[in-house]
This record gives sequence, C-alpha cells and structure tokens, in this order.
Amino acid sequence: MRDMTTQATICAQVLAWYDKHARDLPWRVPPARSKSGQRPDPYHVWLSEVMLQQTTVAAVGRYFRLFTSRWPDVHALAHAEDGEVMAAWAGLGYYARARNLLACARVVSHDFGGVFPQTRQDLQALPGIGPYTSAAIAAIAFGQAETVVDGNVERVMARLFAVNEPLPGVKPRLRELADALTPNRRAGDYAQGLMDIGATICTPRRPVCALCPLMGECRAYAQDLASELPRRVAKTPKPVRFGVAYVVRRNDGALLLERRPNKGLLGGMLGWPGSDWSAEPTEAPPLGADWQVLGDEVRHTFTHFHLRLTVKIASVGPEALPVLGEFLDKGAFSPGDLPTVMRKVHDLACLEPALSRP
Repeated sequence: MRDMTTQATICAQVLAWYDKHARDLPWRVPPARSKSGQRPDPYHVWLSEVMLQQTTVAAVGRYFRLFTSRWPDVHALAHAEDGEVMAAWAGLGYYARARNLLACARVVSHDFGGVFPQTRQDLQALPGIGPYTSAAIAAIAFGQAETVVDGNVERVMARLFAVNEPLPGVKPRLRELADALTPNRRAGDYAQGLMDIGATICTPRRPVCALCPLMGECRAYAQDLASELPRRVAKTPKPVRFGVAYVVRRNDGALLLERRPNKGLLGGMLGWPGSDWSAEPTEAPPLGADWQVLGDEVRHTFTHFHLRLTVKIASVGPEALPVLGEFLDKGAFSPGDLPTVMRKVHDLACLEPALSRP
C-alpha cells in the first residue's frame, strides 16, 4: 500500500476534481453546498442507490423524478399500493428491488418514524440494503467514513494499482485498496468523485487518461496497461430458454393479464399468461380459444439466460372464462405498467391486425 502522503494526495486530487467536474444529478447536493455542511435527503440517496443497482445513471433519472414527484418522502412511499409502485418501476428491471424498496420504506416509516439510520450496520439491517448500498447511504447522506465500492471504483483501483488478477476473484483485494484510501472527511464527496471519474474518464474502453486527475499516480498508465485492466475471467455463454406468451383480447377491448407471484423473476409484475421458461416449455393456455401463432418471436436477455418467446394471440367473447389471470378494461391498463419483456410481447401482438378482429 502507498504511504500516507500518497494517500492524502490521491484523496485531494479526487476531491479537487469533483469540486469542479461533479455530475449534476437530481439526487445530489452539489459539492459547493456539501462542503458548507449541507447533506442530501437520505430518502433521495437511498432511492437513487436502489435504482442504480444494475442500472445506468442515464436510465435512472426519469424514474427518480417520477418517484419523488409521486411519493415525495418515505412515508408517502410506505403507504403506496404495491401494484402502483411495481407499475412505476416497470422498465428498470430486477423487480425484487421494487419489492424490497416498499418493504424498506414501510420499516423506516413505521418503525423509525421516517428517519433513516445513520450507520452502515443499522442501514444494512433494513430490507434490500446490502453492503454497498449501506456504505453509500452512510457516506453520502450522513458523512460517515465508509468505503463505497461499485464497478467504477473497482476499475479505478485495478488501474491505479495495476492489479493483474482477474475479476471477480480479485474483488476483496480491490476493496481493501479502496478502503485504505477512504478519507475521514468528505467521504461521501470522495466516493462520488471516484465513481464519477470511473464513469466519465476511467471508462471500461478507451479511458481518457490525459484528463484523469490520478494519471500521475496511476501504475497502469505508467505501464501502458490502462485499457487492459481490470482483467476478467472469460464468461460462460448464457443458456437459452424458451416459452409461450398468450395474448387474449376480449371483444370489448379488455386484455387478459396476470400478476406474477411475488417471488421469482418479474415477481409482483403484471404480465401475459404463459408457459414455463425452460429448454422444453410446457404449454399452458389460459383458456380455450382459436389460437394463432405470430410469425415473429420475442427475444429478451436476463442476467443469467436468453429468453425466446413464441407469442400466441386470440380474440374471445364476453363468455370466456380464463383459468388464470383476469381481464383488464382498456382504461385500466397501460403498456408502461409492464416489465420490458412483457412490453415487447405487447408491441408484437397488439400491433397485429388479427388480434383486433372482432
């Protein structure tokens, strides 16, 4: 590890760069106000950090504004209907986060009077808050000297110290390196500065080393290795799963949808009735009908597999009784309430002329 002088230099360079180049994000307090002691709303920090898990900053901004406009504080979110929150979350993916978001809001509202705990340990005891999120909230919202390590910080550490061991096995070492640099003062600004450097300068491909405030300290730059680090173990190809989605429109325009079980993939979300998703799915039509198979299929990629869905459509009369799901009137349903894969099914099926035929 580097000496204390070098550590202080790195921290000072990150903070000086952040003071001048911090990204303008809706959940942040600008560094000028942060230095004067103003803290961001812990509700905003928590909400943004949960949304940012496995999602890009560019994608989160619109959702953050929607949530804070509709549910301006943790009490409002705690009293929201599950279905409304799940619908508002649609498109962000990783829907267990939305369920945990509600669970956490209700604990903070009901058990803590709407006040978030300030320490990493207490925050991590809340639903859906893990080591990274608890450290981020403690550092950014409460000024605690906690080490915040996301993918951007891992990349900066791997390059700064020229770490050649591959991810994911080297993660503990990268965290140790980051922890040794974390300052006692302005830890939240430092963490955000380090993440901003990773997101805008020390990028995965073609890092812009000439603009980096840490260029003079960076061992990977000195060894001409920056674009090669961090190294990664070759990924195993994702398997392909198949399934069938059934889209039924009643002759009054109502559509047959079902809310998926809370546990499992897309838990708690609205979707089309369908088969299992497997190598050889078992068909499970929700009612007897003259099913038509669309020529195209829906393709979607999840974290651990690729999905290919055959889409079957049918038009039925008012006497049709489904064995699962329920018909939703036209005014009670919006495609925006659907997760991305189900919205792809909608776009394919509901633009098909055959579906609208009486």
